[in-house]
Amino acid sequence: MRKRKTFVSLATFVAVMSVHLTALAEQTKPVDSGATSWMLTSTALVLLMIPGLAMFYGGLVRTKNVMGTMMHSFAAMGIMSVLWVICGYAMSFGSNILGGWFGWNPDYFMLAGIDETIMDAGVPEYVFAMFQGKFAIITPALIAGAFAERVAFKGYCLFIALWGTLVYNPLCHWVWAEDGFLFNMGAAGAIDFAGGTVVHISAGVSGLIAAIILGARRGHPEASMQPNNLVMTMMGAGLLWVGWFGFNAGSSITSGLSTAQALTATQAAAASGALIWLILEGWHQGKATGLGFASGILAGLVAVTPAAGVVKPGGALALGALAAVICYLGISVKNRLGYDDTLDVFGIHGLGGIVGAIFLTFFIRDSWMAEAAAAAGRSWSVTDQLMVQLSAVGIAIVYAGIVTAGIVFLVDKTVGLRASDDEEMSGLDPSYHGERGYGMLNAG
Repeated sequence: MRKRKTFVSLATFVAVMSVHLTALAEQTKPVDSGATSWMLTSTALVLLMIPGLAMFYGGLVRTKNVMGTMMHSFAAMGIMSVLWVICGYAMSFGSNILGGWFGWNPDYFMLAGIDETIMDAGVPEYVFAMFQGKFAIITPALIAGAFAERVAFKGYCLFIALWGTLVYNPLCHWVWAEDGFLFNMGAAGAIDFAGGTVVHISAGVSGLIAAIILGARRGHPEASMQPNNLVMTMMGAGLLWVGWFGFNAGSSITSGLSTAQALTATQAAAASGALIWLILEGWHQGKATGLGFASGILAGLVAVTPAAGVVKPGGALALGALAAVICYLGISVKNRLGYDDTLDVFGIHGLGGIVGAIFLTFFIRDSWMAEAAAAAGRSWSVTDQLMVQLSAVGIAIVYAGIVTAGIVFLVDKTVGLRASDDEEMSGLDPSYHGERGYGMLNAG
């Protein structure tokens, strides 16, 4: 009996020590300084996109709304960052709960359990969590452009908090978490390298739904609503282009070949989109505008976002060009239909994201397809992957659209999402912030 107890005690000791040694090994994984340095840089570059977006949007609205519009982006930096630390990271990258609707991991709550965690890529998990958190900031900030100049600030803040929790976090989990069902669909999952589905399609569709439900701005489309500062818009577009290298190339979570591939694809698609947009404007309108160039940049960047890790430069050029054509046509149709997507969030981000997520299938590099076939244990064709991409796009559109409609209705009926007529006429700046962007009176 004594020998048996000794054996049990020894086995228990070995088991406990094994657990502790495993935990210690996980904590003492060597840090890859090169990958970590690039991920720190990428995190800062993606954060730079938020003030870039604020400048881009801020220059496109009327003078009385410039600060209010810019505040939409900056408020997202505060609200979404706090929510991401508290529960966003846990919901997005934790293990499946509620049938996989979203994830959860107690260690990720308040980021309390990753204080010394080093990921397999050699990057501290804090860095990965903060990098992903910047995506959670910019996505609802993008939506704000669809209902710019007519949304109450308090309602907007509640809207993005609910939207981030109920739309962004589940989509992020489905696409990027290891047990997400879109991550595991088909041979190698739905391809979304840096957020075509999670970020741009969800933001574009949600913006369209919100804009339609809230209705058009007072006076639209009869009244003149010219941009107040296209110089600022162009500067914002430049910052977005720069930041997008962190957005896409940082999504490799390393500093190596895949990083270089994603960075090159990003540059190629942005330039292609801008060039094609200028050609379209020159042919269709007789003039090539700065706003058109900026729009083409964004169309190309959005389209290559899901594809940056799987297409070669030629494919990136094609995606940028195709996105420019589709987005240009989409905005032209919007003007005829008359719905008021103020800053063309669906026309650029929604349509561009859909183009990129679907048509990347035809430009995937052969080595990726070979790896997918090996993972599937059978042949894996372009048609197979196309079905996966179409499914992911369709699911993102339906889910984001339905849940957004519910959130808009809830917020508008409680704290109010649509600005009152008097507040809209006075402008967002004096009505909600008590200040003016240029220190001058201007009702236009």
